[in-house]
Amino acid sequence: MSFSSKTKNALARIIPEDKCCQIAELAGLVRIGGTILISSHNQIGLELSTENAAVARKFLKLAKIIFAVETEIRVQRKVRLRKNNIYLVRIPPHNEVEVMLDTLGITKEGLLLNPGISPHIVEQKCCLRSYLRGVFLGAGSVSNPESAYHLEISINDLQYAQALVDLLAEFELKAKISSRKNNYIIYLKESEQIVTFLNVIGAHSALLDFENTRIEKDMRNQINRLVNCETANLNKTINASLRQIENIRVIDQVIGLDKLPPTLGQVAQLRLENPSISLKELGEMMEPRLGKSGVNHRMRKLEEIALKIQKEKKL
Repeated sequence: MSFSSKTKNALARIIPEDKCCQIAELAGLVRIGGTILISSHNQIGLELSTENAAVARKFLKLAKIIFAVETEIRVQRKVRLRKNNIYLVRIPPHNEVEVMLDTLGITKEGLLLNPGISPHIVEQKCCLRSYLRGVFLGAGSVSNPESAYHLEISINDLQYAQALVDLLAEFELKAKISSRKNNYIIYLKESEQIVTFLNVIGAHSALLDFENTRIEKDMRNQINRLVNCETANLNKTINASLRQIENIRVIDQVIGLDKLPPTLGQVAQLRLENPSISLKELGEMMEPRLGKSGVNHRMRKLEEIALKIQKEKKL
């Protein structure tokens, strides 16, 4: 089961205690996932389509709690792609449906669809949270943080998408809108913003899983950076050591290390005997001890002597 499905399953078990919040959540769910049906006798029905069985059950439960309407449910199977089940929850055409849509702020002045969000539905902060939960259940998804940080809500109307972005801004969520085929996608990509959204809609178990995964992922990335840095430093030390040893051997073959000044001869001999240690460690082995910059200075002197010898050989 995907991270997104687990999140929705947990959210579907939440039934708000206050009726205003129940109405707000059902309003968000119906507005984004519902379809208005009109019978041959001009009566209005409603149908909700979802791939999540828990979301279908929640729609049934909220509709019965708030409006006491009769409901039907059918299950279809996709014939393409993932071949998932599609749950169609239907409220047959009835006069009560028109009242229901008006109460939910879906329609206004009869059957005219409300392009925005009715202020009375999200008047209180708790209702706003419930409304956003319903919207996410209807058309939202969140990626597994192990692979990516991405949360989105798919909408087919730009004006409504902008209204949702304005609602999200009430919680300092900076959502963006992009187009994909015939839909508009509201999305969050920053991990902190996704965590805030999950907290807003009450997805606390998903939030904890998200945070744990994010912390583990950040720790792995930090360890990898440290390992890469250590590897790079080690390679740098080894390459420098090989170059220094080559210079020392050139000097030894032509003039002999015993002919060098004692300060240079000592560091040259120690480098030959300890090819893998750093300049700092090399300086700590000397008598008297020498700092890293002092050892580096002497190595440069040895390099100058070796280069001079090589030039004279070419001449």
